[in-house]
Amino acid sequence: MGLKLYELAGVADNRFSPYCWRTRLALAHKGLSAKTVPVTFGQKYKLTFSGQDRVPVLVDGDLVVSDSWEIACHLEDTYPDRPSLFGGDIGRGQALFVNTWADTVLTPGMFPLLVLDVFACADKADQPYFRQSREKRLGMSLEAAAAGQEDRLPGFRGSLEPLRMVLDRQPFVAGDRPAYADYILFGVFQWARLTSSYALLADDDPIFGWRTRMLDLFDGLAAKAKGFPL
Repeated sequence: MGLKLYELAGVADNRFSPYCWRTRLALAHKGLSAKTVPVTFGQKYKLTFSGQDRVPVLVDGDLVVSDSWEIACHLEDTYPDRPSLFGGDIGRGQALFVNTWADTVLTPGMFPLLVLDVFACADKADQPYFRQSREKRLGMSLEAAAAGQEDRLPGFRGSLEPLRMVLDRQPFVAGDRPAYADYILFGVFQWARLTSSYALLADDDPIFGWRTRMLDLFDGLAAKAKGFPL
């Protein structure tokens, strides 16, 4: 039985979830392919078998794995003969820090800058759910969260300085070659590229160059996803 990946889909089958992109790239890194199953915000019933309601969900034979981090660990442990996502236990621990930083700092910092564009990318039938759930999370309307976008941009770019300093010294977060730490962070920037035309990065930013290198990986896997120009 082959692999099957359940992932978020928006209007026009836009697969924009940053977490699903982590898994897509992890699979490509391992040289594995999976049949993908689109799940819109309103189709969480498709995930009932997994015992929870969030994507990504990977089905590998009789095993069901949810959460992008758990999926990465599953792939690493189940397919040890294929290229490593972490480069060992120390690398796995370091990648977990990157995963936590992306989830608690990078994504929340970026979300207000993109929120109205992400809203527009949701299927129209799902937009009321998206608005209600995200406004509850934000504690304000989507419009209020997005207000002052230009004033907030310098602060967001400043928060990326640790990443920028790393990429000023080496081509990838993991070093000379990409690994799961890169896929974690790139998933967030791919989410932005697939939902918004807003220029989060300056052209001369080392992060911009890294993002371009990431788009080219695996025969342009990420670049082939229809998005906005860089």
